[in-house]
Amino acid sequence: MKLYKKESVQQVNASLEECWAFFSSPRNLQKITPETMGFEITDFDNKSMYAGQIIQYRITPLLGLKLPWVTEITFVKENSYFIDEQRFGPYALWHHKHFFEATENGVKMTDLVHYALPLGFIGRIMNALVVKNKLKTIFDHRRVMVDQLFNAK
Repeated sequence: MKLYKKESVQQVNASLEECWAFFSSPRNLQKITPETMGFEITDFDNKSMYAGQIIQYRITPLLGLKLPWVTEITFVKENSYFIDEQRFGPYALWHHKHFFEATENGVKMTDLVHYALPLGFIGRIMNALVVKNKLKTIFDHRRVMVDQLFNAK
């Protein structure tokens, strides 16, 4: 299995507490995800983020194909980081770390995703042709939305 890595770093013009409150709420993920992903939370306990929390989504990543996606929040350190991992979905592995670090100008936010695709050689081709670019588009969109929400003030 080939493991890939996607890292994104962004400065957010907000306090650590404001930043944490927004990004640690699964409800806000839809606000920063491209509409073309057809992202929809289908089951969520509406509680503040905690280790062991299960969140179910429906996504439309490609060609109108609707897929279920289930993630678990595996680690949470308030105002510092949290990790979500796919339990069921399109990836063979999805491990997403979200780090928040107070700076003089607000918060340095770092996303680090390790992922793998199923189907061996076909998965590697799909990553080169589609998945890598799709993830770049998603994170580029998130950057724009975070700028609009926090950095345009």
